[in-house]
Amino acid sequence: MNQTNWYFLLLTAATVVGSQPATAQLIPDNTLGAENSVVVPMPLLDEIQEGAIRGANLFHSFLEFNVEAGRSVYFVNPAGIENILTRVTGNNASDILGQLGVDGIALQV
Repeated sequence: MNQTNWYFLLLTAATVVGSQPATAQLIPDNTLGAENSVVVPMPLLDEIQEGAIRGANLFHSFLEFNVEAGRSVYFVNPAGIENILTRVTGNNASDILGQLGVDGIALQV
């Protein structure tokens, strides 16, 4: 699956009709227990680390997931990971107005 397709899949999964104004919020939830995602803010981007690894899959779960225009969010891709799956469990709509990326060659759904 090419880069455009995974971006479309994540955008479709994270965006809800009737969205509210974007805020720079990447808030992991507590559903993955000790394997929660970790957000590392940097000057120009936010890096998402950790998560729950099951075989070749890396799972992330967020209460809020918003990316402002001009901002980037990158998922760290550990060795052996083929798929990165991310969900948003909160009640608020997600706005992805910036760039999403992976620092490797995983499929992001």
